[in-house]
Amino acid sequence: MEILKLTDKNIQDEHICCAISDKKCRDGYEKKKEWLKKEFKNGYNFQKVDVRGKVFIEYVPIKNSWLPLIGKNFMVINCFWVSGQFKGKGNGKRLLEQCLADSKGMDGIIAVSSDKKRPFMTDPKFLKHQGFEIIDEAKPYFKLWGLKTNPNSEFPKFMESAKSGNCPNNNGITAYYSNTCPFTEFYTNELLKEYAKKKNIPLEINHIKSQEEGRKMPIPWIINSVFYKGELVSLEMKVERHLEKLIG
Repeated sequence: MEILKLTDKNIQDEHICCAISDKKCRDGYEKKKEWLKKEFKNGYNFQKVDVRGKVFIEYVPIKNSWLPLIGKNFMVINCFWVSGQFKGKGNGKRLLEQCLADSKGMDGIIAVSSDKKRPFMTDPKFLKHQGFEIIDEAKPYFKLWGLKTNPNSEFPKFMESAKSGNCPNNNGITAYYSNTCPFTEFYTNELLKEYAKKKNIPLEINHIKSQEEGRKMPIPWIINSVFYKGELVSLEMKVERHLEKLIG
């Protein structure tokens, strides 16, 4: 099974692993492809094992990352997913080695993850096993993991503005999302809106459309996040059960 790099030349003919057969996310799937085509021009990489499944890694030089990070000359892993029958067969290591090869001349690689395995985040156990270490933290559970290839370099950090774990709006539900994931469009603009309407709760949705907006995030995460009365509730798409624990 070879590793295939997506480009603006082949992306229309290739799947992007996530939401392959999820019809309700078709609009988000196309928007993710459009986002990728724009970001390819900024050095964005999407590498996948050439199979029909979720076996891929996405990464970009820190200067072009949308995340609220401070640093230079490091590669940032955006999304890294190996699932189902493809787990435990060395595919994750192969994809990481591809990222390392594309990071030649840079000082290392970093990835935003957590204190434990969480949905849509790179598994911290895998990162630790591959030699990554925790280099910074942000509330409530974000960890910045780093791997140096240049021992004399300085690790990047989270921006201070992304460390509080709270968002500015303390009224009702606040959601942030970007089209870096094909699931966000449906679950935020359809299901979350329906939930807020049913519960008669104020809802503010923030669609992150640029690097500038991403770097202003109150947490170091741009895929999808939901806050209630200013506090982070969940990074998952299906947030009703998380909200119910607070709202009842």
